[in-house]
Amino acid sequence: MRSVTYSMSMSLDGYIVGPDGGFNWTAPDPDVFRFWIDEIRQVGVHLMGRRLYETMLYWESAEEEASFDEAEREWAALWRPLPKVVFSGTLSSVQGQARLASGSVAQEIEQLRAEPGEGEIAIGGATLAAEAADSGLIDEYRIMVYPVLVGGGIPFFPRHERHVDLELVETRTFNSKIVHLRYRVVR
Repeated sequence: MRSVTYSMSMSLDGYIVGPDGGFNWTAPDPDVFRFWIDEIRQVGVHLMGRRLYETMLYWESAEEEASFDEAEREWAALWRPLPKVVFSGTLSSVQGQARLASGSVAQEIEQLRAEPGEGEIAIGGATLAAEAADSGLIDEYRIMVYPVLVGGGIPFFPRHERHVDLELVETRTFNSKIVHLRYRVVR
C-alpha cells in the first residue's frame, strides 16, 4: 500500500510560516535543496491546500524558468509532471498536472491507495495534514527543522490533543545547521 507522508519545513518553535505569513527563513541552501530534489523523486502524487498550490505555481512558470539555475531546473522538471490534488473551497480551476479534490482528504487518499500507482502520497500544508492525521492516515512525518524562532504563525502540528507513537527512522544535520527528522507512525 502506498504510504502517506507529511513533509515540510518548520521553525524550531514549531511553525511552517511566521505570524506575518512569511517563510523566507526556509530558503534552502544547496545541500538542503538537493535533499528536496531527491525526496520528490519518491513521490507519486502530491496533496496540497490552496495556499501551498499557489506558492508552488512559481515552479510551473516558463517565465521564471529563464532565471533558474541547474538545480532549480531539475526540481521544476520533476515537479511539473507530478500529479497534484488541490483542496480548495475558493479555486474553480487549477493548472498543469493538478486537479481539484472531489472529496475529503480521507476519501482522496483512499481512492489514491486503491488505484494502481507508485510512489508516496505526499501531503503539504499543515491544515490538510491535520485533517489526514485526525483520520490516522499519515504514515511518516518528515520535518526539516530550521534554526530560527518565529514566535507564532501556522503550526506544523495541530494544537489539539492526540497521542501518536513515533519511531525515529532517520536524522541528518546539514552544514547550515538545518536538521532533517524522519519519523514513522507506530501502528
